[in-house]
Amino acid sequence: MMGALNNHREERVMVSVEELVPEDHFLRTVEATIDFDFIEEKLRPYYCKDNGRPSLHPITLFKMIFIGYFYGIRSERQLEKEIKTNVAYRWFLGFSLSDRVPDHTTISWNRRTRFVHTNIFEEIFDEIVQQASAHGMVGADSTHIKANANKNKFVRKAKEEHPKAYLEGLEAASKGDRVEHVKKN
Repeated sequence: MMGALNNHREERVMVSVEELVPEDHFLRTVEATIDFDFIEEKLRPYYCKDNGRPSLHPITLFKMIFIGYFYGIRSERQLEKEIKTNVAYRWFLGFSLSDRVPDHTTISWNRRTRFVHTNIFEEIFDEIVQQASAHGMVGADSTHIKANANKNKFVRKAKEEHPKAYLEGLEAASKGDRVEHVKKN
């Protein structure tokens, strides 16, 4: 009996997020092409290093919003759910399979409160578009890049929605979401 148990031992295999994301995935192209480091410098005035609890890293916050923009995810609540379950999104954000994904309210709070009286989102999106254009990912007319969500591969296709319109849509969805959750309680 003991020998039979030994033959059926469970073997644990460690798998990394890196191994699970195909080399030709759209987000790998974005990560290899776009230099996101400028975001940290641009946002330095909006973060305090030594006061309060540790915040979500600014590059991670903006990458989360970029995922929503690239893949047409229309609410921060849905974005949180998608990041929890999509390995490529986790890879792009630097999360392991066991890392906790930031709550949708963290995304919303930063967008609505920390940067409310600025045009920082548009400035950052414009910089990304300029970089993408310089690498041939978008046309000279600043047409935005779009992911083919079915194949998860880079495609030269117009992303018709301007970042400002996307952010306005997030705000509208966020307001509707808050109203709906108040009704349920």
